[in-house]
Amino acid sequence: MTQQPTIFEQIAQAFRDHGITAAIGVWFTFIAGLATAVTRKAFTNEALLHKLEQELAEERNRIEKRRDEDRKIDHDRLARIERDIHDMRNLIFAAFQHRNGD
Repeated sequence: MTQQPTIFEQIAQAFRDHGITAAIGVWFTFIAGLATAVTRKAFTNEALLHKLEQELAEERNRIEKRRDEDRKIDHDRLARIERDIHDMRNLIFAAFQHRNGD
């Protein structure tokens, strides 16, 4: 029975067989893979951030529109209340004048 070499023994054997060329190739491959992963992650984060900023702007616009509508409703309601108060004042004044005129 033969014993299977461990991963470290296989790496050592590959290094002995192919020398420094293999080590340099592995190093460049590692650097390229790392750079690709970092770049992809950066662009993914940038796209996600841009999307979130757009959604936030849309939400702010929706909220501002709703606030404007609420302000208009409040303004109309206050105008009706003021008109009712004015009408009641005129009615009371007219009734008072009518009573004093008897």
